[in-house]
Amino acid sequence: MPMFDFHCSQCANDFEQLVRASTVPTCPQCGSTTVDKTLSRIAPAGKIEAIRISNRKAADAQGHFNHYTPGERAKLLKGKRV
Repeated sequence: MPMFDFHCSQCANDFEQLVRASTVPTCPQCGSTTVDKTLSRIAPAGKIEAIRISNRKAADAQGHFNHYTPGERAKLLKGKRV
């Protein structure tokens, strides 16, 4: 099921919900079915980069980068793309 963002026309609540194509979403705040599908916000690039670096450091600590050369590992852990 895809995740969609919605805006309630009655109470102006913005929310996201997992919805099947045949399901009519309801506002969790007021219960109205008068909702509009909205565009999802994009995560800021800085946060995505920080998450990627954090995940790489965790993978390195678990030994997943042992097959890389020391230079390649250094680039991976500094956030540079290899």
